[in-house]
Amino acid sequence: MQPMALWKRVLILLVCLWGIAAAMPNLFYAKVEAHNDAVAAIEAAGGTATAEQEAARAEWPDFLPSALVNLGLDLRGGAHLLAEVQVEDVYKSRLDALWPEVRDAMRDLRDQVGAVRRAPSPDGILRVTISNPDGMTAALEAVRALGSSVVTLTGVGQSTLEVTAEGNDIVVQLSEAEKQATDDRTIQQSLEIIRRRVDEVGTREPTIQRQGEDRVLIQVPGIGSASELKALIGTTAKLTFNAVVSRTNDAGADPGPRNLILPSMNEDGVYYIVEATPVVSGEELVDAQPAFDQNNRPAVNFRFDTTGARKFGDYTAANIGAPFAIVLDNEVISAPVIQSHIPGGSGIITGSFSVEESTQLAVLLRAGALPAEMRFLEERTIGPELGADSIDAGRIAALVAMGAVGLFMIASYGLYGTFAVIALMVNMALIFGIMSAIGGTLTLPGIGGIVLTIGMAVDANVLVFERIREELRSQKNPFRAVEIGYERAMSAIVDANVTTMISAATLFILGAGPVRGFAVTLGIGVVTSVFTALLVTRAIIEIWFRISRPKSIVV
Repeated sequence: MQPMALWKRVLILLVCLWGIAAAMPNLFYAKVEAHNDAVAAIEAAGGTATAEQEAARAEWPDFLPSALVNLGLDLRGGAHLLAEVQVEDVYKSRLDALWPEVRDAMRDLRDQVGAVRRAPSPDGILRVTISNPDGMTAALEAVRALGSSVVTLTGVGQSTLEVTAEGNDIVVQLSEAEKQATDDRTIQQSLEIIRRRVDEVGTREPTIQRQGEDRVLIQVPGIGSASELKALIGTTAKLTFNAVVSRTNDAGADPGPRNLILPSMNEDGVYYIVEATPVVSGEELVDAQPAFDQNNRPAVNFRFDTTGARKFGDYTAANIGAPFAIVLDNEVISAPVIQSHIPGGSGIITGSFSVEESTQLAVLLRAGALPAEMRFLEERTIGPELGADSIDAGRIAALVAMGAVGLFMIASYGLYGTFAVIALMVNMALIFGIMSAIGGTLTLPGIGGIVLTIGMAVDANVLVFERIREELRSQKNPFRAVEIGYERAMSAIVDANVTTMISAATLFILGAGPVRGFAVTLGIGVVTSVFTALLVTRAIIEIWFRISRPKSIVV
């Protein structure tokens, strides 16, 4: 048997040692997790640590690997939500924002259409009344010109607006094609914003996916309860900056047309009447960070993009001395008086915040506003006790499978079966080491993938050992029989594992949640199984040959 090159043996040994070292923290999961949480908290506090944090940090040596396999919702417990996105809210916002454009378009046609005013109408419909019906044709053309082509394959050639005439009224609403496109964009935007908000608080590997036409499924492992998750993602966090018309103590006061009456967040019994159309909105916000104001009170620094900065700067320059309302989710956080022109598009939000509240507000603003309200249809909290039972059941299943496979291999192939069992243990260490390194998530189906990998891993060894037996029957010497056995079994092993890898990749791409967890562990298991069967087992056999130098072997 042609011995492996020295560099190959060294590389195989280093990979195996790395896998064992990387997998080891998972044997002490609670201690390592407490250590990691303490390290993260100490770094966030600028190096300052409490006695409890120092004790938790000391639970695991800093010089050892500390990456862990993330546990999925079914193993760790967590929160499950099913929400319905109120896409109709977006239709209303789109048409409310369209009114100033319609009014400006009518300004050039004043001689033909006469007076123009917005008439009361249901949400999702813009109704505009003109005093001179003779100008209706010109008015319809002007309003239709405000539309654009629908940006979808099925809506090519259709306008985003549907404009009709009813007596003296122009009725504007989104076309059916645009509603469908808007629904898709709204759901996708909601998914992305929810994912950002969950990621901001350090929760890893959540399941966030669309279900049906307008529903979103959210599953987040490790979070305390469904209500905690709702508090994080259910807030719209819609920030606007509105011109203040007046201030009142009467909640039932008439705000007037195109105005809103909003409560003050920090002043009991105080209400602000503000213009409904904001000067700048949170959609033009590019950054928000927790900070402290000049009085060392918690606050939030914000910064607009180029468009928002221009609007903000122009308005503050033209309205020095006027109050300006900062509105979050239909509550006035504060209404400072504009003291001077504010160029650059940055500022600070102050209020009666705690440090935690200012941090949470910054997270929500930085992630972006949900485009529409979410109505929660189903909420469920999965306790950690259930997850612990699942882990125990999975551990028992894996140990039983490994024990049964090990006994079969030793009974069938003797010493060579023992070599295969050693390689199988290295294989398990490599799987957990790789998953820890990439931050993979282990789910209950993922444990099923590992148990399946145990059988697949020795399957490659069975092919090799059977080929060696055939060569020994042909009177080949032991060294040559082992060499030929590995050479001729390699193509069958590679073909079988390539097809399995294709299946795992398909499951990962098309699947979601637990299905992807199964695909990840199966795919990693395929790679590590080929490595241990073709390289680790052969390296062990070579070492045994060098030590014992047998004249004959029995496989």
